[in-house]
Amino acid sequence: GVESNDSLDGLSERVPRCPLTPSLSPRKRTTSQSKTEPPLLRTNKRTIYTAGRPPWYNVTGTTFKEAFVIGLCGGSASGKTTVANKIIEALDVPWVVLLSMDSFYKVLSKEEQELAAKNEYNFDHPDAFDFELLITVLRKLKKGKSIKVPVYDFTSHCRRKEWLQINQTIFALLFQLLDMKVFVDTDSDIRLIRRLKRDISQRGRDISGIIKQYNKFVKPAFEQYIEPTVQVADIVVPRGGENFVALDLIVQHVHSQSALASAHQGQPLPKTLSVMESTPQVRGMHTIIRNKETSRDEFIFYSKRLMRLLIEHALSFLPLKPVSVETPQGAIYEGKRLSGKRITGVSILRAGETMEQALMAVCKDIRLGKILIQTNHDTGEPELHYLRLPKDISEDYVILMDSTVSTGAAALMAVRVLLDHDVAEDKIFLLSLLMAEMGVHSVAYAFPKVRIITTAVDKEVNDQFHIIPGIGNFGDRYFGTDAPSDWCESDEGMDF
Repeated sequence: GVESNDSLDGLSERVPRCPLTPSLSPRKRTTSQSKTEPPLLRTNKRTIYTAGRPPWYNVTGTTFKEAFVIGLCGGSASGKTTVANKIIEALDVPWVVLLSMDSFYKVLSKEEQELAAKNEYNFDHPDAFDFELLITVLRKLKKGKSIKVPVYDFTSHCRRKEWLQINQTIFALLFQLLDMKVFVDTDSDIRLIRRLKRDISQRGRDISGIIKQYNKFVKPAFEQYIEPTVQVADIVVPRGGENFVALDLIVQHVHSQSALASAHQGQPLPKTLSVMESTPQVRGMHTIIRNKETSRDEFIFYSKRLMRLLIEHALSFLPLKPVSVETPQGAIYEGKRLSGKRITGVSILRAGETMEQALMAVCKDIRLGKILIQTNHDTGEPELHYLRLPKDISEDYVILMDSTVSTGAAALMAVRVLLDHDVAEDKIFLLSLLMAEMGVHSVAYAFPKVRIITTAVDKEVNDQFHIIPGIGNFGDRYFGTDAPSDWCESDEGMDF
């Protein structure tokens, strides 16, 4: 048998050291893995700069204390999922997460599985749900934490081995711990007809079994546990997903609570951005590497020259403290030394790795970390699949490297990872050969203390989110490859 979810349904990571740094013993790298959703900076209707950790901000750029949680309740086949999907569509923000009570069924014992096979187990009673897990998940969601949600197998009545990971969300549509309570009210006859159609066509069940389960478990559970919640609902939605007036009121209220910040065309570039002076030498190198007819050898040579200049420029922003040294002649020289523990370089694979050689040429014995981002074929969104960061990175100044920054999505993910490893935001330096204004604004808006350093900023990003006039796919041109469809070495290659 296939269980119903109508009871309280819908509730719910030693390479050399910089000469400016003090001598330190070598440290082993630690490996960790993480998956996270990227901040999508465009939706169907607008561009949004809110991104990062956590991924919601008000108009002043400060974070909200908690996520906004909506609870949807209603009888079997009342249209709760339809209402939820219409709210998500109307909100038009990329961080909405829809959780179903289906995910929180308890794992059945052998005896309970036998009862379920005969439609004798009551999946509509509150005791069928793991409310302890549900409350834990909701509390983490409200604090912007990553969560793992079980995936329930309706055939075996067990949780699957793979759990669904959800990272830093802004809304969770789920009842308790709720900011808005919605009751979807649909006529009982219509609900029964919908249930019959669904269970026959989608779950392969026979009419007699459906009616038996409905009369024995579904209907009594609705009358005892679900229907009374209409008294505490903030909004009652008659006719479910067809009630556009009620849906519009819900969406307006959520927007008023979230106050998501939208893009403003023509706004000045942030003060945290530093663009290298466009000297004749720099402009000449840009001319060569931007030219589509440039050979790979020349592209690599002049890219490396620019990278070296960029790294040297970036190091000038590190805080220094006065220090006195004695010269071979016995005189005292008043100089400067890094005011901090050390520097660590982190590259965003694949193209960001090309900048490591320039960094190591300038900073002796610097420690390195790497981040890999790939696109999820099912969702079309990039995911952080792997990261390797040196141990005890939290007190370091971190030079985060990517060849190009278009929307800023990859950079934002990387910054978020560094923050999760307790690196101070004002100790992160984002370096890139070329950036788009859109990416600059998005990073600066989400992380106003991160220093952004580049050799040039282009104004436009096309519909494919490629920088215009741009430089092309840096990784392909540097490595002489055709990038795999699932590779996002920098966010200029991301199709969003």
